[in-house]
Amino acid sequence: MPRVLIAGCGYLGQAVADLFLAEDWEVEGWTKSADSVQPLSTKSYPVHAVDISQADQVRAGKGDFNAVIQCASTRGGDAASYRRVYFDGAQNLIQRFGSSRILFTSSTSVYAQKDADWITEESPAEPKHETGKISRKAEDLVVANRGIVIRLGGIYGPGRSALLKKFLNGDAILDPENDRLVNQIHRDDAAAAIQFLVKRPESAGQIYNVVDDQPILLSECYRWLAAKLNRSIPPIGTSTSPGKRGKSNKRVSNAKLRGIGWTPRYPSFADGMEKSVLPSFGREGR
Repeated sequence: MPRVLIAGCGYLGQAVADLFLAEDWEVEGWTKSADSVQPLSTKSYPVHAVDISQADQVRAGKGDFNAVIQCASTRGGDAASYRRVYFDGAQNLIQRFGSSRILFTSSTSVYAQKDADWITEESPAEPKHETGKISRKAEDLVVANRGIVIRLGGIYGPGRSALLKKFLNGDAILDPENDRLVNQIHRDDAAAAIQFLVKRPESAGQIYNVVDDQPILLSECYRWLAAKLNRSIPPIGTSTSPGKRGKSNKRVSNAKLRGIGWTPRYPSFADGMEKSVLPSFGREGR
C-alpha cells in the first residue's frame, strides 16, 4: 500500500488526505501543535504534532513515504513565519524524505505583474514583497531536488470564502481606480490537482499554476454576489487595504495543467459559489 504524508493537515490538507484514502493509500497527517491535533482525533488516519520548521522534529518522524505534500500555512504570517514554515520546512522535509516525491504548495502571489496580461509558468516570477521572495527560494529548493511546485490561486470552498465573508459583513467596496483581477481555485479542485500530480512521474521537477479557468475582476465578484443574494451592490470607495503580499493585476493561466489531463470541477467563481460555497453557508447572506 503506498503511503503519503500530509505535512500541514489543515483546510486543504484534509481534503487531499480524503482523496488519497479513497484510493487506498495509507495516510499520515502532521500539524504544528498538540492543540491542532485534538480536533483531528476522529480522523481515520493518524495525525501527529510535528513542527516542520524544526529539523529535529522532522528527523524523528517514523517510517518512509512514497509522497510528501507540504501544505502547511503561515495563516497570514510575516516574513519570519514564511521563512520558518516554507523555506525551513521544505529544507527539513527534503533532508528527511529525500527519496520521496515531494510536492510544495506555493502561491500565484509570486507573480508581481500589473498589466492584466496572461501569466504562465514561463512568465517572470519576481515578487516585490519579502514573503514572496522567501516562497520563491523555497520553490527553487524543491525543484532543484526534483520535487513538484504548485502555485495556488486564492483558495475558497465549503465554509470558506474571504470575498463572500467581506461581502456579507458589509466590508466590500467597489474601487474603480484600483479594480483588479483575482485568480482563485476551489479547495476540492486544488486537492484533486495535488493528487493528480503526485501520481504522475513526469511531474517531477515541474511548476504548475493551479487556478480556475476564469480570472475575474474583484468588482465583478461583488456584483455577482449582490445579484445572487438579492443584496445591494457594495458602495464605491477607495480601498485602504495594505495588500500584505503586494498589489498585482494579472490573469494566471492553468493551460499547462489542463494540457496534461487535469480538469477543474468548478471552472469559474460563479460555478464554485453556486454549487458549493453558498449551500455550505446555509441561509447566511440570504
